[in-house]
Amino acid sequence: MKKELEKTYNPREIEDRLYQKWEEKKYFHAEVDKTKKPFTIVIPPPNITGKLHMGHAFDQTLQDILIRWKRMQGYNALWQPGTDHASIATEVRITDELKKQGIDKRELGREKFLEKAWEWKKEYGGTIVSQLKKLGSSCDWDRERFTMDEGCNEAVTEVFVKMHEKGYIYKGSRIVNWCPICKTSISDAEVEYEEQAGHLWHIKYPLIEDDGSVSTTKFIEFATTRPETMLGDTAVAVNPDDDRYKDFKGKKVLLPIVNRELPIVEDSYVDMEFGTGVVKITPAHDPNDFEVGKRHNLPEINVLNDDATINANGGKFEGMDRYECRDAIVKELDEMGLLVKIEDYSHNVGTHDRCHTTVEPMIKAQWFVKMDELIKPAVKAVKEGEIKLIPPRMDKIYYNWTDNIRDWCISRQLWWGHRIPAYYCDKCGEVIVSKEAPKVCPKCGCEHFTQDPDTLDTWFSSALWPFETLGWPHETEDLKYFFPTDVLVTGYDIIFFWVIRMIFSSYEHMGTYPFKTVLFHGLIRDSQGRKMSKSLGNGIDPLEVIDNYGADALRLTIVTGNAPGNDMRFYNERVENSRNFANKVWNASRFIMMNMKEDAPSAIHQPMPAGLEPVDHWILSKLNKAVKEVTENMEKFELGIAVQKVYDFIWDEFCDWYIEMVKPRLYNSDNEASHEAALWTLQTVLINALKLLHPYMPFVTEEIFCTLQDEEESIMVSDWPVYKDEWNFAADEKAIETIKEAVRGIRNVRTQMNVAPSRKAKVFVVSDNKEVLDIFTTGKLFFEALAYASESVCQSGKDGIADDAVSVVLADATVYIPFSDLVDISAEIERLTKEQKKLEGELKRSQNMLSNEKFLSKAPAEKIAEEKEKQQKYQQTYDQITERLAQLSK
Repeated sequence: MKKELEKTYNPREIEDRLYQKWEEKKYFHAEVDKTKKPFTIVIPPPNITGKLHMGHAFDQTLQDILIRWKRMQGYNALWQPGTDHASIATEVRITDELKKQGIDKRELGREKFLEKAWEWKKEYGGTIVSQLKKLGSSCDWDRERFTMDEGCNEAVTEVFVKMHEKGYIYKGSRIVNWCPICKTSISDAEVEYEEQAGHLWHIKYPLIEDDGSVSTTKFIEFATTRPETMLGDTAVAVNPDDDRYKDFKGKKVLLPIVNRELPIVEDSYVDMEFGTGVVKITPAHDPNDFEVGKRHNLPEINVLNDDATINANGGKFEGMDRYECRDAIVKELDEMGLLVKIEDYSHNVGTHDRCHTTVEPMIKAQWFVKMDELIKPAVKAVKEGEIKLIPPRMDKIYYNWTDNIRDWCISRQLWWGHRIPAYYCDKCGEVIVSKEAPKVCPKCGCEHFTQDPDTLDTWFSSALWPFETLGWPHETEDLKYFFPTDVLVTGYDIIFFWVIRMIFSSYEHMGTYPFKTVLFHGLIRDSQGRKMSKSLGNGIDPLEVIDNYGADALRLTIVTGNAPGNDMRFYNERVENSRNFANKVWNASRFIMMNMKEDAPSAIHQPMPAGLEPVDHWILSKLNKAVKEVTENMEKFELGIAVQKVYDFIWDEFCDWYIEMVKPRLYNSDNEASHEAALWTLQTVLINALKLLHPYMPFVTEEIFCTLQDEEESIMVSDWPVYKDEWNFAADEKAIETIKEAVRGIRNVRTQMNVAPSRKAKVFVVSDNKEVLDIFTTGKLFFEALAYASESVCQSGKDGIADDAVSVVLADATVYIPFSDLVDISAEIERLTKEQKKLEGELKRSQNMLSNEKFLSKAPAEKIAEEKEKQQKYQQTYDQITERLAQLSK
């Protein structure tokens, strides 16, 4: 029984049904199969707190395109999914939920809090996964992982212990980025710099004379953006080459308010050209000052509590908020006559990328990864081409980060996350790093230990993602077969957070690269080019777009015209265009199926019939070229270019030209061979075009494919089209392009002359080239239909063609159309005469207005200019009509 598509394309009715079918049939699932070549992508794990946003949609669509394409090419394609525990974001979310219930996190305690966290994860953690499915993501959900599942936890513990044994992980007091809201340290990569309007306070410290008295005439002046940190000053520094301060070297100044003596140290870190050439040194609250302090053995005085209030080291300012303290100190310095001036000053300030709080550099005892040796293989891999970054300009950004890398702070003052496997002897304080809690202290024999309360940076576990998800640290068959992976698709904004860390982690633990290629994509911005954000209220919910237009329309929109690494703007009009394209494909497919015979087999495995005509050869040749070029573009990760070629082929060549060309053959049952050849070609081209489109628009292509034929159960496991030498019909391709050129010329002429499509006209094709005339003779049936011709005549001369015939010039021929066939001359003269009379009235009115002195003196200049422009337009149209009437009257 012949199947038919529904009359109207409705994505809501097909998408959920088809996705359920794919899951039930296990099309997404991959097992080790050594007879096939693997192709592996690991998903950038979305946060369990997350809700699908346009960034996810973009990232997921690109990955799904690649995995569906490779699956169709015959690879054993694995798209490894999973979610991230997102330490900070999740803990903040759960803490806020508890607050709403009147529960304080600290009073609840760590164990009870973690119970609540796991309950929350169970209830809400799968939301993002269900949303990814709405997009059509063909991940192997049977393999779904979580960065805090048992296997990942084992991998993280293994790495921490092993790297600690090798000396790569250590605990030390160093300057860290501290978030006073989240109350945890964060890595350099998690600091977002934003320009803030602030002030530059110019302050002077009095010099201490040789007799120990405080000078009232000699001062050393500097500028600072953070006056409150002066409470922790332990020196002031000058450049050893700065002659302005040669008499100050080796002396001391008095720290006002605190009344602490500070040495004046010489350090080349000080820029003589900036400000006064003097820098106050606060080792506990500035990374550069920390290094200066180490070089000069300066004390480190922390003046801040974890919530950024002033601690006991701040004396009378203890308990004040940092900004409140700043105002109080500035006021007191002013009263003491030590505030020189205040300047407005805009500068980049570090903020936490999650809560956007200004971070404080603070000295803290934290766990770090020593990076100087670990980073070397990651640099070498990209430089030597073992790992390819796309687009290539990302190399520079990559090296900028690796060349300036600092030790990575990996401890976080949080409860949700991988707890650091370090244990402290309760008696002697000995630190033991171990996979399991120690039984006896090797130093003092004590049997009581306290585990380090901190957890690891979320990115520490994510750095192991490509191999921990495949079974590492165990040498599983999956790991041996699917690793290294092939492509990582990710946004350029997390190259520091994740990409580089995965690379050096893989070289350290696996001895090889984690993936061969990194495909970076840009951000999706709003129609004005702005970044989508809650504060701007310009975010677009992809689920709403899917609900209104379908997942296929969204997917096509966000990949069309996109180039690797480039941002793109999102316009609703483009989604409508994409939905219209799906409608076009649907309706063309319905038309083809309506013309198929009841029990006729589909063309999917049928040999090429002998009765193909040049126009059939033309579309097969065009398809062949599209297959070749699209595949080449996809191999180069030019997905936006590839899909545009698929779009253009389907819309222009297939729907607008070929289907229209073969309609006369479909409606003519006298020539059975021609009829069957047309149907075979229509089906063959449609099936292959659907396959090219499938990675981009999986749902509509699946529904059409499975309705069109019965031999294969799903397009997603069918074969990707390949170029065929026997489908290369260069001569026929050139011939049909000649006819297309003639048709376009004829249609343009008719449009310019405002001739309705229903008015047929005789068409003469004149050429002294017999081959050209044969082209139009062979294609007579569809040429006449497309050219709105009552008949077509092919001849070598202009015999029988009137002098007033309209012409269309081609490369090797000229097409003539009798003027009288296009226009009813008497009716046209009548129409133009009326138009001419109307224009005469307008010209008279306009002339009167522009010669009126009262109008010219009182009317706005814009109004006068507008009227002059109208008059000019009226005159041009009047002249054209006059000329046309003269021609018609000959």
